[in-house]
Formats: sequence, structure tokens, C-alpha cells
Amino acid sequence: MSEPLYFQKHVFFCMNQRDDGRPCCADRGAQAAQEHAKRRVKQLDMNGHGKIRINKAGCLDRCDEGPVMVVYPQGTWYTFVDQSDIDEIIDVDLIGGGVVERLKLPNK
Repeated sequence: MSEPLYFQKHVFFCMNQRDDGRPCCADRGAQAAQEHAKRRVKQLDMNGHGKIRINKAGCLDRCDEGPVMVVYPQGTWYTFVDQSDIDEIIDVDLIGGGVVERLKLPNK
């Protein structure tokens, strides 16, 4: 039998900042989205060991599809536009165990 995961879900928001004019998640609201997700997960008392962890990441190499985030352990990639998208991902995926198909990015 395998050992339980330290976090049930581990979420990484790309925070990549590019200075050369190419698309980047930092210019598309990634910081505000990550902060909102972290705040909301804490409000729901779903943060911490055995629950959900919201993290910042450097470049996740998908900025052209961004902003992007990835949810582990399943490896589901999402894009998002606003806080309501983040709330939907939290409710449907992180808490409910489903997938938000309209925001899901294909695994290339």
C-alpha cells in the first residue's frame, strides 16, 4: 500500500515575467489569481497537510496559452481569465475532484 500524499492537491501558478515582449503569465493577472486562490482555499479551511497547497512557480513553459496553472498529482493544466474562473477550478477540481473542461488545456 502506498503512503498518502503530503498534499491532496498541489497547485502551481506560472508567474513568469518576460521583458522581451513575448507573452507571459505575469502580464495576464497570474499574481492576483494566485493570491485569490490562496486566500479562498484558506477561507474554506482546505489548506495545509493532507489538503490543498497553492504555490507560485517560475516559468512553466506554456505562457503562450496563459495565464496557466497546473494541478497535481493528476497534472491537469488550466488557463483562466478572472476570479470566477479560479473559484470554479477550486470548487469543481480542488474540492470536488472533477475537471473544468472549458478551462482545461490539452496535455501536449
